[in-house]
Amino acid sequence: MNGHPVLGWRGEREGDVAVDVATGMARVKRALLLWVDSQGGFADHLVARWLFLRALGLIYFSAFLALVDQVRGLIGAQGILPAGEFLRSLHQLGWLRFWYAPTLLWFSGGDGWLMALCWAGLAASLLVVANLWPRAMLLVCFLSFLSFVGAAEDFSGYQSDGMLLEAGFLALFLAPAGVLPGWGARQPGSRAAMFLLLWEWFRIYFESGVVKLASGDPTWRNLTAMYEYYQNGPLPTWIGWYLQHLPHWFHIATAGLTLAMELVLVWMAFLGRRGRIVCFFVVTAWQIGVIATANYAFLNYLVLVLAVLLLDDAFLARMIPMRWRRGVARLGMDEATLREAADGKAEAREVHGLEALGVGARAVVLAWIFYATTLPLLQMFWREVPLPERPVALLEPLRIANQYGLFAVMTPHRYEIEFQGSNDGENWVAYRFGYKPQAVNERPRIYAPYQPRFDWNLWFASLGAWREYPWVARTEELLLENDPAVLGLFGGNPFTGAPPRMVRAVLWQYWFSTSEEKRTEGVWWTRQLVGAYAPTLVRLPEGGFGVMGTDMPASEEPQR
Repeated sequence: MNGHPVLGWRGEREGDVAVDVATGMARVKRALLLWVDSQGGFADHLVARWLFLRALGLIYFSAFLALVDQVRGLIGAQGILPAGEFLRSLHQLGWLRFWYAPTLLWFSGGDGWLMALCWAGLAASLLVVANLWPRAMLLVCFLSFLSFVGAAEDFSGYQSDGMLLEAGFLALFLAPAGVLPGWGARQPGSRAAMFLLLWEWFRIYFESGVVKLASGDPTWRNLTAMYEYYQNGPLPTWIGWYLQHLPHWFHIATAGLTLAMELVLVWMAFLGRRGRIVCFFVVTAWQIGVIATANYAFLNYLVLVLAVLLLDDAFLARMIPMRWRRGVARLGMDEATLREAADGKAEAREVHGLEALGVGARAVVLAWIFYATTLPLLQMFWREVPLPERPVALLEPLRIANQYGLFAVMTPHRYEIEFQGSNDGENWVAYRFGYKPQAVNERPRIYAPYQPRFDWNLWFASLGAWREYPWVARTEELLLENDPAVLGLFGGNPFTGAPPRMVRAVLWQYWFSTSEEKRTEGVWWTRQLVGAYAPTLVRLPEGGFGVMGTDMPASEEPQR
């Protein structure tokens, strides 16, 4: 027997392998395009995407509106934590400083550039709402907000900031291109971006549920976590006062329902269309309740808006006013095509050259974010999971791949820091706050999504010693100078003519008033002086600051 038949068999076999490889590569390419390409997205979620992007623009607007009011007092050149000083302290890191603090304030840390970024973000957010050049305007919003977060130190350490940056970054891959994209029917947006936005929504709930049990806080395990929740949160509302006085069975039930929603109900998002719709209405009702009873800035609004992506156009079309339904009906796809898009059966288009390179780059970025958000979730159950952590750490400064965990440990008491000024050391006058509790007869208000960051940070500082929060003493120094930027963070200045000779920070403990106290005295709060929180400072003749002795007992570090 000669070898020709064997050689022929080998050639045929190698040809079959080549065909199999080519077929496999084609399938991978098709899947990649369907998941990453902006023109291969879910064509049955155009209305949901439109609503989400408009709402995201409003959330950005609330964030920048608050910064326009506060940013100079927070991190301006004469502010509490000047951004310029912080950035100069990072020069020793060399080129790594730009990654460690990703901010456009590297060009200038002055008030002019700082305000320009805030106003640019504010204007861009309105254009997102108006659906004018949405992708470009979302980029302006993201870069402007990241620039603040990257340089604000203690004033940007909130989970809500990470939520907005993560959602805002992913929205860049979901938003349609063009100046007037309308519904964007020709660019449904990246399927991967849509998935990662819902993945963020899921993690906010699920990871928060996990940390509640993993923290060891007994109040979650015995369902007493809500007993004083409405009173002890950062900035309560008047509705929270009424809920605080409901029977214990109500608070036990809400604690149990919170855990059930975060750990169980959110899985309905993966159980088909009906499960997603039911899940949407339950979590939306819950978020509305949270918004009504506590001021958590834009956090709950963002979580609520992310849930809109659970709904498809067929469902949302029923809620659209009749005069707009014709526009939705003219999106350009029949029902069969929409079903194919929903089932992932739509054909991927061909891309070449730079366009193919762009698709590949987007795939890498979105896959990186998925990895960087999945690994921390896995580590909550398997701490020693054998996967590299470096990709997670590299994204940390950008705050676009976060781990969440709301209310892991409940705050058992409510403390409030109050700044007071005096010219004689005997008669002290309090600086009035604009948002946080102070006067016992003042009704707690609802002002979220607006975020008074100074008032927020004072609540966190009240839970620890002043040495952990040196910016409190820095605030005392600036009040001794009647610094206009910092005074703008307060509700008023009792020393309009000249600054006081001395300033101190004292600590009060607050409780919601009883129903009887509210009825007879008209008060929403009761309070008791704990003692001095930070040293009393005095302005020295040569221009520096000195510490003055006081007869007031120093407050102990509050129980956590």
